[in-house]
Amino acid sequence: MSATMSSTSLQPSIRRPPATLMIVIAAWFAAIFALGAGGAFMAPPKTPPLALLIAFVAPIASAVIAYRVSTRFREWVLGIEPRLLVTLNAWRWAGFTFVVLYEYGILPGFFAWPAGLGDMAIGATAPLILGRLAESPAFVSSRAFVRWNRLGILDLAVAMTLGAIGGFLLSDQPVTTAPMATLPMVLIPAFMVPIFIMMHLAMLAQAKRRAA
Repeated sequence: MSATMSSTSLQPSIRRPPATLMIVIAAWFAAIFALGAGGAFMAPPKTPPLALLIAFVAPIASAVIAYRVSTRFREWVLGIEPRLLVTLNAWRWAGFTFVVLYEYGILPGFFAWPAGLGDMAIGATAPLILGRLAESPAFVSSRAFVRWNRLGILDLAVAMTLGAIGGFLLSDQPVTTAPMATLPMVLIPAFMVPIFIMMHLAMLAQAKRRAA
């Protein structure tokens, strides 16, 4: 019986997020929107975008800490259906928007092309990963699944780094990444990117649990 219970506990399922978590996410979104409307994420020329960096790092760090200290939160994360998380990542195909903004002279190419193509690559391969998961839940512990998630995080990290460089070191150029610090674009680095990184971290945690 214990073996059956252990096997069952490893099976992810679509479970409703805790009410507290939904409240926190809603408050986080409202705070980013309000601060963005007030120009709080706009950094002076030749200064690092510290406010945007804090907005990016704080929720990820908070989620990692909660995962480590809260058994309830950890079990909820490990119980999320990975197919749902992969499906949500398919929306990253919308990264082509960065390329469109480059074509209109709103974003610099050194940021728009890597960020856009990287997101599009993850979004385009999400259906393939979803198909493998549909064939076998054990695919969660595969190297291909782990590699896809690591690449997804790398893409987002590179985009954030290039965005910071574009807004800091190249602030005297005619086209910079400054629009990413204003509404509605600031919702991407300060809200959406942390969420996608947390989804990737959740899937990596599931892969580790399954492999163990």
